[in-house]
Amino acid sequence: MDEKSKRLLARRGGAGRRLLLAMGLFMAIGIPAAPCHATDVGKALAKPGNADADWPSYGRTSDEQRFSPLAKINEKNAARLGLAWEASLESPRFGIEASPIVVDGVMYVSSSWGRVFAFDARTGKSLWAFDPKVPGSWLRNGCCKPVNRGVAFWNGKIYVGAFDGRLIALDSRTGAMIWEANTTGGKPYYTITGAPRVVKGKVIIGNGGADFATRGFFSAYDAETGKLDWRFYVVPDDPKKGFEHPELEMAAKTWGADHDWSLGGGGNPWDSFAYDPDLNLLYVGTGNAGPFGVFRPSGGDGLFLSSMLAINPDNGRLVWHYQTTPGDSWDFTATQHMILADIKIGEQTRKVLMQAPKNGFFYVLDRATGKLLSAKNFVHVNWANGVDLETGRPNITDVGDYSHGPKLMFPSPFGGHNWHPMAFNPKTGLVYIPARDLGWIWGADRPTFFTTGYDLARLNKDDVAKDMRGMLIAWDPVAQKPAWSIQQKTQINGGVLTTAGNLVVQGTEDGHIMVYSADKGKRLKDIFIGTGIVAPPVSYMLDGEQYIALAAGWNGVKTARHKAGAPAPYDNAGRLVVLRLGGSPVPVAPQVRVPAFYRGGAGERPASLVSKGAPLYQRNCAMCHGVVGEGGVFPDLRRMSNATYHAFDEIVLGGALAPLGMASFADQLDKQQVEAIRAYIADWAERSRHGDENPSPTGASSITEKSRGF
Repeated sequence: MDEKSKRLLARRGGAGRRLLLAMGLFMAIGIPAAPCHATDVGKALAKPGNADADWPSYGRTSDEQRFSPLAKINEKNAARLGLAWEASLESPRFGIEASPIVVDGVMYVSSSWGRVFAFDARTGKSLWAFDPKVPGSWLRNGCCKPVNRGVAFWNGKIYVGAFDGRLIALDSRTGAMIWEANTTGGKPYYTITGAPRVVKGKVIIGNGGADFATRGFFSAYDAETGKLDWRFYVVPDDPKKGFEHPELEMAAKTWGADHDWSLGGGGNPWDSFAYDPDLNLLYVGTGNAGPFGVFRPSGGDGLFLSSMLAINPDNGRLVWHYQTTPGDSWDFTATQHMILADIKIGEQTRKVLMQAPKNGFFYVLDRATGKLLSAKNFVHVNWANGVDLETGRPNITDVGDYSHGPKLMFPSPFGGHNWHPMAFNPKTGLVYIPARDLGWIWGADRPTFFTTGYDLARLNKDDVAKDMRGMLIAWDPVAQKPAWSIQQKTQINGGVLTTAGNLVVQGTEDGHIMVYSADKGKRLKDIFIGTGIVAPPVSYMLDGEQYIALAAGWNGVKTARHKAGAPAPYDNAGRLVVLRLGGSPVPVAPQVRVPAFYRGGAGERPASLVSKGAPLYQRNCAMCHGVVGEGGVFPDLRRMSNATYHAFDEIVLGGALAPLGMASFADQLDKQQVEAIRAYIADWAERSRHGDENPSPTGASSITEKSRGF
């Protein structure tokens, strides 16, 4: 990476500059198991209605509807749900985002780093486990933790993407590795967190890294041999170097004459795929511009950023594209879940693709042609006031332009809807969206994740007063309005399952498994497990018994909002919870001790050193360790021990904890800068101990927690 790229990465707010001071990583070890029959479910993945008893792919079928045709568990008996079995996913800190798959009585599920577990789906007996042995130091190369969203099955093989960019094929009976392909060449700042898909004997996989200005692409590998078949680059490279495929020549013209081609550009397709076997089209959602936080509309649309692409899977060529956010400047990815369905619009049944991406608009497209049929906002949106149906472009408002001063914009980069899968029920005709209303303060002078220090008087007062909330929305894609919605206590909640039993099932950040009626949103069951949930549930049937399975584990132990006398938070270690009718009570996760705020000696943090450390913390540490001190996967450094305080240099510069994920920052920071960061954290801890949790060392910020958008 050239020096200009490094400077821009250093400016983008600290993502990737990880400061992990204490964690335990429990690695799974491959254990052979008795053989189990593995069926080629390729045809069953193509259309709904086949293999009803199994959940053989990420979205159950290649249309990604996340609809189960099973109805033994239904609105009349859902109150009887209880525990069938549970198992540890051996991830005590990192979030669990995986969707399990079930094939012929075996459940396969991934955990952090790309580890894979196989269980007897009836009893929960462990069959085997696989660990790709990703180096802990690779953690610094990812924006958003070493999570993994799932595996794929094909012809007796399990496919998984490891966090360091490897695609791995395993024997489904034993967990033994068959082949692996390094999809990203071991280049820094590339990761894999999404689930592979198998289409016509090819394994499709993308990658993350747009925030770091990598160049996004997705690839197709031969499912039997691991040989690369084709690769599609989402954004062009320097035109002087030529183009890997013809679509890029057209795309290059949309990047502006003064574009810096030394940067990768982003666009990484880190999650969403769908496939229509009748049209023979693979649909791919692409990511945001890189680097993060640069205002760029004057530089052109930047194809194929934040777009939905229709690809011929036989040769990797583009058939059509639709860009949701031209000139992306807000981290408005279109990598969110895409659903294929046939719905009646007017007097005509249309083959549609539906997506609710980060930017807050719900899109309905003709999936054969890419023609926009409708688009309406499903959450509060102020960066644009609608989408022009003729041009397909958003009507950007002055709020969307933060180049001349701070703006509180909705949605935030967390999105009106993020990766957490939505679901479509063909019986109700509704799409169930795990949505949120969250704001984000942008400013031309500080394109970072740290949002304190702005003058709220310059912002829109109506937006400042807007409630921040999570929601489950039952969205009518024809009328483009909610049929019903539920306001939630927490803001970042789990993906969704819907079933023929008129059910919608979702987990929540604060540890509840909620079951609603799909038609009216009536609450049918609330199971408290303590463990926070972001992953989506699945359903399957064995021996006449229907099960609902869900992987839990939300961002580690949350400590920041713990006050004296408040109940201790619940452990968020990864676990797999499987429910059935008449099951036993689900165990609640244990509560955990909250470490005290660090209490240092006098003279350790002079004001001048603290002030110097504040922006260094913001740029290098805040993305992981918290912009307002919130707890999560990574330790709240305000609660560091004396031993950690005095070992700061050895950890941050010497890489003492590199095997545990805390790589050395000697290439980014010098000894004096590290000392300033340590002083700032100690000062912040002292102020927090006395009730002032404002991260600003001067106390100048008047931004409330609500206006921050956290």
